[in-house]
Amino acid sequence: MKIVAIAFKYLWSRPLAASLNLLLLALGLASITFVWVTSEQMDRSFDRDLAGIDAVVGAKGSPMQLILAGVFHIDVPPGNIPLTAVQELEKDKRVAKLIPISLGDTFRGFRVVGTTTAYAEHYDAKLATGSMWTQPMQAVVGAQVAQNTGLAMGNKFYGSHGLGGGGHIHGDFPYLVTGVLAPCGCVLDRLVLTATESVWKVHEKATAVDDEDQKIMEAEREITLALITYKSPLAAVTFPRYVNTTTEMQAAAPAVEITRLLRMVGGGTDVLRGFGAVLLLTAGLSVFIALWNAVRERRADLAMLRMLGASPYKVAGLVLCEALLLAAMATALGLLGGHLLAQLVGSWLQAERSLPLTGWIWLPSEWWVPLLGGAVATLAAALPALEAYRLDVTTLLNTR
Repeated sequence: MKIVAIAFKYLWSRPLAASLNLLLLALGLASITFVWVTSEQMDRSFDRDLAGIDAVVGAKGSPMQLILAGVFHIDVPPGNIPLTAVQELEKDKRVAKLIPISLGDTFRGFRVVGTTTAYAEHYDAKLATGSMWTQPMQAVVGAQVAQNTGLAMGNKFYGSHGLGGGGHIHGDFPYLVTGVLAPCGCVLDRLVLTATESVWKVHEKATAVDDEDQKIMEAEREITLALITYKSPLAAVTFPRYVNTTTEMQAAAPAVEITRLLRMVGGGTDVLRGFGAVLLLTAGLSVFIALWNAVRERRADLAMLRMLGASPYKVAGLVLCEALLLAAMATALGLLGGHLLAQLVGSWLQAERSLPLTGWIWLPSEWWVPLLGGAVATLAAALPALEAYRLDVTTLLNTR
């Protein structure tokens, strides 16, 4: 304990140098912590939301846009597709399950999704209160929607036209909340689910001129996209090609597009990880220089400790302890900073109704952060500690 106390006093005998080294080391560890916390949560989110979805069929356009709009609900879809064409796809022998998705309205930024109860069943969603809808203009809200808007079973609300928010409110068509979903950690948490017929009813009644126009709209009904599950893996070879070449629709493979997306996002994480590595290297060199100079300046003090009975190992341990104390403080600050930054980004994403991300989570991989900080400090202190160990007390005293 005396060695720790002395090392602590030595460390802060030069407050500016110690603060600089602490800042560099903490920033490097914070960058690496942030990358680990965010990337692992994003990977988990993608895996949860993509589970069991083999293809997304929608209007011609960008395949990645189709995946982001249909699976994660963080983009706008490229257009609509005819209901009759989707019904034909549902009869295809390669299709085990088809879930229709109809978009167009929001409630306070959360998307109102017209679909079937199979969508909730696909993610094994459970009801916290109430029941699923049984007729048009009834809705079930996700856990995050209920938390942010205060919607509860029995409440009524009106949807706003458009996916960007701020559109025309369909004041003549109230939705009745029949249930609230329990948190599932998936995309359903931030959606309002209703029957597909609800979406048709709201938009057809709002735009139909007369009864004849209403009948024409009913005959030409559309949905936004369809989520497909194959009966066998072999369908992945033939089904997308069939859709893309013989219909006016396109089929996008989520696995392919998300791999491409992660490759693009991975470039940014690699840059941030590299930035953290450079900071750690700089901090290590700075700590090394500071300790090396400190050992040379404190030769008289170290010699006095040796004369008072301290062994060479204790003198070397004093230098190493000083570096490890710095690493411990930097690790605490780095972990705190990385989590705070992740929480800040998560709050921004939540405000944008995007991917769920939080900083208040501990991942097993983060145990590497204190080990990494300790390793950098140990390597930086190795040569100065060896110099202190080899200190010749007799020679030093004779020169004074």
